Amino acid sequence: MFLRQFKYLVAVVEEEHFGRAASRCCVTQPSLSSGIKQLELELGVPIFLRGRGQRFHGLTAEGERVTNWARRIISYCDAMKDEIKSMQNDLHGSLRMGAMPSMSPILPVLLQMVREQHPGVLVDVHFIGNEAMKLGLDNFTLDCALTYIERADLGRRNVMPIYTEKLSLLVPDTPEFKNRTNITWEEAASLPLALLRPSMHERRFVDRVFKKVGVTPCPKVESESILHLMFQVQFTELCTIIPTHFSRMPGLHAGTKALDLIDPVMSQEVGLFWAEGDTVMPMARVMVDVAKVLHKTGELRRLLGETTEHVEAKTSTPNVAVRNRKAQRQSA
Repeated sequence: MFLRQFKYLVAVVEEEHFGRAASRCCVTQPSLSSGIKQLELELGVPIFLRGRGQRFHGLTAEGERVTNWARRIISYCDAMKDEIKSMQNDLHGSLRMGAMPSMSPILPVLLQMVREQHPGVLVDVHFIGNEAMKLGLDNFTLDCALTYIERADLGRRNVMPIYTEKLSLLVPDTPEFKNRTNITWEEAASLPLALLRPSMHERRFVDRVFKKVGVTPCPKVESESILHLMFQVQFTELCTIIPTHFSRMPGLHAGTKALDLIDPVMSQEVGLFWAEGDTVMPMARVMVDVAKVLHKTGELRRLLGETTEHVEAKTSTPNVAVRNRKAQRQSA
């Protein structure tokens, strides 16, 4: 068995076409087919369902299992190379990360720390749902994932809490909301709303809260982009629900105002997920190390304005890199 045979196999499965897979692997189609045939002969089982032409007709039951192992073997070979580079302080490659769209303002803090520690690493962020994250972690196309802990359903994974996400109502800064700092969910349901699409996790969470208080909102606009919804509030009469950290990172648009949503106050814990096991893949370890620093210092939680006893009990020593950046900004 050769590593290239496993790469041929995975390429065919992902491209769903032998010709495209051969092009991706920079070999001729007969060479690719021959390599996979030799793998089948050595294992003594058929991997692909047979059919005419170069089209992919699917995998046998044995082929599914072989493909899973092939992905794992390729991933471990890549991880071995990464670990050797890391030992030489020369880690290069892509850190592939899944995340929920609502977490985009948080990522710059994490990714800047990655760049400072590993300037040769490219971080490839995929804004996807939990099902796609689970699939990516399972087939080794993702190194880690940032998502909500309680309802992640990502299977058996290591997880580390990063921060707590609360919700606010973004409203036009008009006399109607003057001197107000909070608003109930029941009141919010009666306002003209722009909301995320019903298929998105964040919207389903919001709908559950509205149902809990016995109201049903009738949104005027729906979108998959929180930023677009914030523009709707800035330039129209609509209101929208945002993670409270959006009021700090990236900050509110002119002409808008954020009110705390109360009765009830709802929150979701966000965590970093990576593959379970004693050995942490080098690329996943890069993000895990960053998460450990943030978890230990409570730095990110303070940046987001969390003032719980849990955060206050943590060490007050800020991250050196962040402290240096603040000093640079003050001297500029």
